[in-house]
Amino acid sequence: MALDLQAISRAIDGTCVPRRLGERTPVDGVSPLEAFVVVGNPEYATLVTGDEEELMRRLAAARAGGSSPDDAGDTGDDRNEDDGDPLLGAVFVSDADTPALRAALERRGMTAILGARLGGAALHATLSALIADDRAAADRLVTAGINVLTQVARRGGVTAVIAELAHRLDGWAVLLDAQGQLIGSAGAGRLHVSDAVAVALGRPVRVRHVGLQLHHVGSDSDLAGYLVVATRSRSRTHSRDLAAQSAALLDLLLRTHDPSLTEHLGREALIATLDAGGPPARDLLRRWEVHEPSLTAFALGAKTRTVDLERLLRRWLDELGAEHIFASGSGPVRGFVRNELAEELAELAEALRPMGGARVHLGLGAPAPAETLAQSAVQARQALDTALEDGETVHRYTRLPTVDLVLSSLTGTPSDALTSLLDPLRDASGAHGELGRTLRVFLSEHGGHRSSARRLGIHRQTLASRIRRIEGLTGLSMDRADDRTAAWLALRAAGL
Repeated sequence: MALDLQAISRAIDGTCVPRRLGERTPVDGVSPLEAFVVVGNPEYATLVTGDEEELMRRLAAARAGGSSPDDAGDTGDDRNEDDGDPLLGAVFVSDADTPALRAALERRGMTAILGARLGGAALHATLSALIADDRAAADRLVTAGINVLTQVARRGGVTAVIAELAHRLDGWAVLLDAQGQLIGSAGAGRLHVSDAVAVALGRPVRVRHVGLQLHHVGSDSDLAGYLVVATRSRSRTHSRDLAAQSAALLDLLLRTHDPSLTEHLGREALIATLDAGGPPARDLLRRWEVHEPSLTAFALGAKTRTVDLERLLRRWLDELGAEHIFASGSGPVRGFVRNELAEELAELAEALRPMGGARVHLGLGAPAPAETLAQSAVQARQALDTALEDGETVHRYTRLPTVDLVLSSLTGTPSDALTSLLDPLRDASGAHGELGRTLRVFLSEHGGHRSSARRLGIHRQTLASRIRRIEGLTGLSMDRADDRTAAWLALRAAGL
């Protein structure tokens, strides 16, 4: 609010007598003396109206309840004493202006506005009207600000909203995602951003900005991010209201990009066409304005669901200026990027520090021609699996163990022969399903029944039954090293 003690004094033709509160202290309310209980907000002034004789009696009674005037060293001036009387933190407003009243206020160090042109009920009503008009004006400023921010959002999105908000607050603004990663900022330096992250994540560091405010973007159950602002303006209420409304607008903007069911299906069809390969895949990429002769596959995953992988990847691709060639299902997000952007994508993944210790993992395949991208996609998934198992953030297929490099050299009949070993394990839908996963976990645990059962979440007897069934269907024996090797190569060749 813009209404302060100086403005109030001018409006009622009074004289401000500052003591505990200065003339530039903003005002947020008015109360009759007999109804006053406590100052609502210590950063604002609460006006008090009433009879000056009653005020002097209350001040004298409060003084009498404190130290005795007979105490040693008492000078009779207790303006700096703090006896806990909340009335001393208010501002007395009256049409009276007598030496006795000024002396009582001086002794207690209480701020006042004296000699107003109105008194009694008329004075109280005038003050109430002034404060109500000021609040209405502040509401209009917030409404006008949101209208402008909405128009700006249509033209420039999140970045434009942050810039306009910082300008209107006469300060800075920082937008973070739910993991505390920077989305955008305006007017903020490196230390400002550091403080914003600390406040958002509750880290124990000293905040350097008194006027700093934190606003959640989204609800507690579906948090999209944090908006942290700081203002040099004295109108904290106005800035708080504007920032809160801006947080709601940013929530809408961040969620506007969430793909609908139709878009999800379209992306899945796109990836399926690219996996199938051939001229249709190349032609589809050209329609997508992708004319590169080869692309690199990636797979992005996490061990927890607290990270919104799709939203994170979309922001990364926008930052890189890359096409959104990806699809997400129940598992990791997989897609393709231009070869020169693969390492930049890896750097973004390495730099991410999500909240709560959660981590993302990225697997990168080898570059492949646009007509045969399926092989790179399988490589990316294998690299991701290795990253998840080894706890690495980024893993590249070209750095996988020798067995994977051997598989990459197998094409045509040798590779098909390997994968056909697992065909008997397919379920009615054609997927390897439960038995395929059981075989992979069992072999990755070096045949350990206890550790394999623990990873699968089943009883050891159930695991033994599944292994016997796998051996019966495939003709392989898990007791023979050659058969275990063949089964492992078949799993990797099939991308399991």
